[in-house]
Amino acid sequence: MKGIVDMKVATLVGLLGLALVAAPAIAAGQQQQQTPPQQAAPPEQQKPATPPPAAKPAPKPFPEGARIAFVDIQRIANESRDGQAATKKVQDLEQRKLAELGEKNKALQAAQEKLNTGGNVMSDDARARLSKDIERQQVDIQRAQQDASTEVEEMRQQLQLDFQRKLVPVLQQVAQEKNLHFLFAAEAGIVWADPGLDLTSEIIQKFDAAAAGS
Repeated sequence: MKGIVDMKVATLVGLLGLALVAAPAIAAGQQQQQTPPQQAAPPEQQKPATPPPAAKPAPKPFPEGARIAFVDIQRIANESRDGQAATKKVQDLEQRKLAELGEKNKALQAAQEKLNTGGNVMSDDARARLSKDIERQQVDIQRAQQDASTEVEEMRQQLQLDFQRKLVPVLQQVAQEKNLHFLFAAEAGIVWADPGLDLTSEIIQKFDAAAAGS
């Protein structure tokens, strides 16, 4: 049965493209809209105090004698320290690459503006050199975009492998401690399950503890 557990643990991690995705980039040159001056508002009437939010119900205990369970690996990637750190690394790299591309685009725009505004007064030789330089910059930007995408994707894949390598032993440990026969991933398409069978929170706690002790 241990072999089955090992296979299931490895498979459920491999099924998911972990959420190590960079945040959407902000469009270059986007400017915030100015907020018009606001007129003085009449004094507001005192509103009744908002009742405090209801406390979250305590997690349902794991059913005694259960031999199956499931985890939400997407949540583990989002909430665990290792998952958050990996996501930040990808986002930081993407932002650096976007900044580099932004500088290249500024230089290209400046060259194009120079050609548009002064091309008529340039000599044929100077205009030809500038046009050739613009073409070179355009090719350079295309290559830089491809290289940046490749570098970000390679980092994401490597971090995903590192994440899996660290997570699998924790999944195996919990599965063995609870004598599980099967450990499923919620992402694999579970239609319904007893909430008590969800071991995600326990996995995150043990995963973070293992990372802190390493």
